[in-house]
Amino acid sequence: MISLLAFRNLIYRPWRSFLLFFGYGAGVAVMIVLLSVGEALLSQARDERLVGGGSITVLPQGIDIEVMKTGGVGGLFFSIDHSRFIYRQLLASKRLAPIVSGVAPQIDGRVLYMYVRPGDEYTVRAAGEIPSANAKVGAPALVKSGTWVDDEGDRRWMNPTMEELRNEIDHFHRPPDSVKNADSWAEWHYFNVLSADRKRWAFISFIVGGDVRTEKWGGNITITLREEGGRSRRFYANIPRENVRFSTTDANVKIGQSSVTILPDGNYDVRAIAYEEGSSTPVRIAMNVSPAPGAYFPGASLSSGDFASGYTVPALRASATGEICVASQCEKLTGAQAYHDHNWGVWRGVTWDWGAARAGSYTILYGRVVGPARQGGNTPLLVYLVDSLGFRAVFRPAKVSYEDRRQITVDGRTLDVPSRATFSDIRDADTLRVTLDIEDAIGADTRKNPSALSTVALPFFIQMKGTATISGRVDGTPLSGTGTGFFETYR
Repeated sequence: MISLLAFRNLIYRPWRSFLLFFGYGAGVAVMIVLLSVGEALLSQARDERLVGGGSITVLPQGIDIEVMKTGGVGGLFFSIDHSRFIYRQLLASKRLAPIVSGVAPQIDGRVLYMYVRPGDEYTVRAAGEIPSANAKVGAPALVKSGTWVDDEGDRRWMNPTMEELRNEIDHFHRPPDSVKNADSWAEWHYFNVLSADRKRWAFISFIVGGDVRTEKWGGNITITLREEGGRSRRFYANIPRENVRFSTTDANVKIGQSSVTILPDGNYDVRAIAYEEGSSTPVRIAMNVSPAPGAYFPGASLSSGDFASGYTVPALRASATGEICVASQCEKLTGAQAYHDHNWGVWRGVTWDWGAARAGSYTILYGRVVGPARQGGNTPLLVYLVDSLGFRAVFRPAKVSYEDRRQITVDGRTLDVPSRATFSDIRDADTLRVTLDIEDAIGADTRKNPSALSTVALPFFIQMKGTATISGRVDGTPLSGTGTGFFETYR
């Protein structure tokens, strides 16, 4: 009976029946699609678990959230550079402590390759997290049995001792295989220290030079003592590789009788012996360099073709206590203004602009490295600002403007060198202007050592001492300060 009624209704009202069939079919199709999408999302949630917890998720700039959910190719190979620094100096910093109760670094679904034995390779997915940090943001791991607690590696990642932090960012390196001019590879610890009256200072370098993968390398101690407006005294000690010790896992280095040693409190024990150029007059330096907490730059490296350069500043703001002795005449240092950085790379045909200075309660670092391929181009500056709580802001001025109204003599040649320099930047609501007033300058002709720092266009390396003044605004807070610093450029 039902079939007969349906057939007669179809004959009697064919268009209405067609519409009813069409609507019913469309409804069924939509339901099938929705159920399929739901099934896909359920499978996806089981197979590709997103990292979670907390109320804010921080990801690398440009990452596509949907790509992360679906596990697309673009989501396989992302990372957050200097993630330890971002955790310690930004997200979990004292500055944000009033509004941030917990921070958890997590990585999930990373593709790794496990080798069991030669020829046996397995593709696996791995996750990384710190148990105590996950618990703070409400995302503890689901443990079926046993315990899941922080280990020593977790502690070092989140809260290293000062000694561990120095070794982490200040260790030595080996030339990468891509470097062709490895004979010009050089790496060094650099310190500068300023007298209490700001009229005398020392530049101290512990250098490992040459291709350390071969037998053609060695060590060098270079010390320059300078009096403002007076003479410079240069001291050297060349040490064969057999008497040089450096490490790619710690920051300690020993070059002959000279050494840099990281102490348990994170301070640097600096001891150097060298002899004056053209005579046998010795200089002996023994000092303890104490970095200010949080005042460090984690490092940056540049690589392009066969060019490689790296730089870190473990002690952007520091104090030094000890003595500098030339022959039997010694100058005592007590809480003297000091600075320490670490450089590595290939330096043939390379120039740079660089400076570091105190400016009241702030400390600034600026710089740019111009490799052989970029000579004559426009490379913006990086300006890094810290205060008593550590990292404060980064700016990128397009250029530094010099006024060359000071003259010096280098090997009998008169050079025009900077008397003042300025640079500025605006980043959203933040602004910064820096003025450098140069009080003293010395120069060196790099062509005397063509295998190292020489460049045809700008052969003269200029080192300057002066006063830095900053102004501007960060996060609505005015910036202001003046202090002493050291600066470098080429002419």
